[in-house]
Amino acid sequence: MKNARKTSQSTINAAEIAHFAKDSADWWNTEGAFAPLHRMTPARMRFIKDAIGEVKNKTILDIGCGGGLISVPLSRLGGKVTGIDADKQAITVAKNHAKAEKLDIEFINGAAEDLVAAHKKYDVVMALEIIEHVDNPTLFVQLCADLVKPKGIVIFSTLNRTWKSYALGIIAAERILQWVPAGTHDWKKFIKPSELAKMAEQSGLFLRNAKGMVFNPLKNEFAIHPHDLDLNYFLVASPSRKG
Repeated sequence: MKNARKTSQSTINAAEIAHFAKDSADWWNTEGAFAPLHRMTPARMRFIKDAIGEVKNKTILDIGCGGGLISVPLSRLGGKVTGIDADKQAITVAKNHAKAEKLDIEFINGAAEDLVAAHKKYDVVMALEIIEHVDNPTLFVQLCADLVKPKGIVIFSTLNRTWKSYALGIIAAERILQWVPAGTHDWKKFIKPSELAKMAEQSGLFLRNAKGMVFNPLKNEFAIHPHDLDLNYFLVASPSRKG
């Protein structure tokens, strides 16, 4: 595992943060701007729990946590959760929701590089639906690698750069169905699994698992798929070759 590197570079994209900040107060509205993430939560949680195993007492970092949609259920399962996001209002919403739920979650307004500078380490580092919104994805992956403990895991989820993701993620989701605000995604910033795997390997991580997430319109729900990575996908990596 490579040592944490000191860098003056930032992974924060101010325009991306401003775009999401417009709707930050709406994070826990299941019919609002973040409704697709609420629909994805059951499938995402099934995958995450399977990847982590026993959640209780593990230190878990949720990078780009937003309003805490994943931080909260992991805390309910007994995880020692830290959520970090560059959107100050999203962190305020997350803190207020956790307080109302009487959950002990540390929410921080900042970025992954701040935690690396503070020499923090976690059993689980999650970067869910965030890498496509950061500046310098390669540096971002390195920061994730620097933040995980030697026997821990890093869980990424993002959108693949395929014709299907353009048709469904941009044309359908943003322009036709209006599931998410227009301009939420830039297809050119989507990352192929092979590209993400290479970044992870260059950061000293070993690939452990990769699965897709698909939407079933008849059931109006998302599900994990073992092979179809054409739209959304998860990639799990570890500093240890054996996991």
